[in-house]
Amino acid sequence: MKRFVVLLLLILSLVELHAQIAKYSNAFLSLGVGARGLSMSNSMTAISDDVTAAYWNPAGLGRMNQKLQIAAMHAEYFAGISKYDYAAAAYKVDSNHTIAFSYIRFGVDNIMNTTELIDNEGNIDYDKISYFSSADNAFLLSYAYNFNKVKGLSVGGNAKIIRRRIGDFCGAWGFGLDLGVQFNRKGWQVGVHLQDATGTFNAWSYTLSDRIKEVFEQTGNEIPENSLEVTVPQLLIGGAKYVDFGKGFNATFALNADFTFDGRRDDILSTNVFTFNPHFGMEFAYKKIVAIRAGIGNFQQETEFDNKKKVTCQINLGIGINIKDIVAIDYAFTDVGDVSIALYSHIFSLRIGIDSFKNLKKKKTETLLTPAIDK
Repeated sequence: MKRFVVLLLLILSLVELHAQIAKYSNAFLSLGVGARGLSMSNSMTAISDDVTAAYWNPAGLGRMNQKLQIAAMHAEYFAGISKYDYAAAAYKVDSNHTIAFSYIRFGVDNIMNTTELIDNEGNIDYDKISYFSSADNAFLLSYAYNFNKVKGLSVGGNAKIIRRRIGDFCGAWGFGLDLGVQFNRKGWQVGVHLQDATGTFNAWSYTLSDRIKEVFEQTGNEIPENSLEVTVPQLLIGGAKYVDFGKGFNATFALNADFTFDGRRDDILSTNVFTFNPHFGMEFAYKKIVAIRAGIGNFQQETEFDNKKKVTCQINLGIGINIKDIVAIDYAFTDVGDVSIALYSHIFSLRIGIDSFKNLKKKKTETLLTPAIDK
């Protein structure tokens, strides 16, 4: 029976996850991408306007001011046990149309499979140890459109494919859609992002051996069966104000309100119909050269040992450096001190932009106006 201990714990945790299908399905997609957004506590629904907007609000891709942008981020959690990776590319087809592709992975690698460590006679053979990964993957194909007749208005959407895998024991394929809107006028910005607008469906399948099933029966545990997991829609509403102080100094203040509809949670406001959780971020910048950021969010009502509830939160800090509007390096220090129960992390992200779209348009106009020279 010892040989199955590690594997049983892993699969039992998955069974418990399925008991909360609607509430925490695809939770890895709520972590956030890009150090700028993380340092501002994910308050990006209204202000995202670069390649990372494909994640925060696909409508923001329409405000991207460069022809091509590429972004990447790597983060590690729980002393490096869990790894979180993100890569994306966005291309501005013209002044109205923008497309993007994003990839997100959250996984634990090199998990020991000790099911064959001890044979039926009790002999230990370390050569029988094998390794596997437990990983969640998301692929996002995004599109954004700018309206010429309504200045500052853009809409966008994501088609996303989910692939989740736990070694050779089980896996799931999923599909879903996101929709977004942004409006920007005179420094005021508003954004709405409906995640999993149609519901995201994950179809799980299991390939458990007869021996593992036998152990489940002997220990009184339910044997996992192929099932369909649904992620219900989540509504994110954001507002922001851009303030120009003059001489190149400016600031952006952003506020987000997240609404979920999958039952009660430990959020600030929780009812049987919806839950509500706010988060706030601010950024002080000098031109497009350097920016200092801070945010507060992840408000939770935690129950103490005496059954009393207390409200906890997470404070983030960050800084960004932009080199000639070509290379942007962002840093986020998340979960300062011991304000929430999670451990803090240092996160860096990189964004590369290729040629300003405005410059491309200007160059094209100049070419058309310049007479051809015979060689």
